Amino acid sequence: MIEISNLVKFYGDKKALGGVSFTVDQGEILGFLGPNGAGKSTTMNIITGYLSATSGKVTINGYDILEQPELAKKNIGYLPEHPPLFLDMTVYEYLEYISELKKVPRDVKKKQISEVMKMVHIGNVSGRLIHNLSKGYRQRVGIAQTLIGNPEVIILDEPTVGLDPNQVVEIRKLISQLSKNHTIIFSSHILSEVQAICDRVIIINNGKIVADAPTIEMSAKVEDSSHYLLTLEGSFNSVQMPLRAVPGVKAIAPLSEKNGLLQIDITADGSLDVRKSIFFALARIHVPILEFRSMAPSLEDVFMNITAPKK
Repeated sequence: MIEISNLVKFYGDKKALGGVSFTVDQGEILGFLGPNGAGKSTTMNIITGYLSATSGKVTINGYDILEQPELAKKNIGYLPEHPPLFLDMTVYEYLEYISELKKVPRDVKKKQISEVMKMVHIGNVSGRLIHNLSKGYRQRVGIAQTLIGNPEVIILDEPTVGLDPNQVVEIRKLISQLSKNHTIIFSSHILSEVQAICDRVIIINNGKIVADAPTIEMSAKVEDSSHYLLTLEGSFNSVQMPLRAVPGVKAIAPLSEKNGLLQIDITADGSLDVRKSIFFALARIHVPILEFRSMAPSLEDVFMNITAPKK
């Protein structure tokens, strides 16, 4: 769907990108992360055709963004961090204007605008001036304009910035719904959002990709061990031998043992998923598990570890 090959970008003598390459599959939600100045915005602007690369290639659904810009851009809907809204237009007038820019055929324009407004839940404000809308509704209008023309690729740069918690949850749900019919590149400085929404994460730093993995595997970028917190009905003496026999378990440490309840920390090989084996080992000795929690590093831990300046 999206292929980025060896992108290099200079601003004068400064190298902003130093050979960035990755692909995004159809229907995937990709989290694209990086600290300020890492090259994230430059990469996104090159993908969307707002900037040209010094060298390298971008293809969208088989179309080269430089050699076939009109065909490539028809496949892209882009929401920059500051949506390009015309505040003196009504919501409907603005979407009609975007439809004209994207050359949506007249015979389907009204139907498509209606479907998009319904999808992002802005039909109730279609006749209001954008200037009079709340921040949350303006973001929805911004997302609506990305959907005009039914592009296969949606690129969202900080779509939830400045929103209250309820609005953030609504936008998250909307992005998840959009992934059923669109490929999405999602950028945010709120890493818990990326962890909740994205199938895969790419981290860029100093103009180069420093991590690229499914979201659930990102913790392996920090350490090669997994940690689990278990609360059991039983004693440490009764569980330590069966648990130590589980392949991949490295260490077991009791945290508390009181009133028949035992809390333990298990360290395991990060390359193995030992959860099922632990469950069956305890089931065989009739020890109930009351809590089983993974203590894997968060995406924020991974991001800080990878992008922090080296001392």
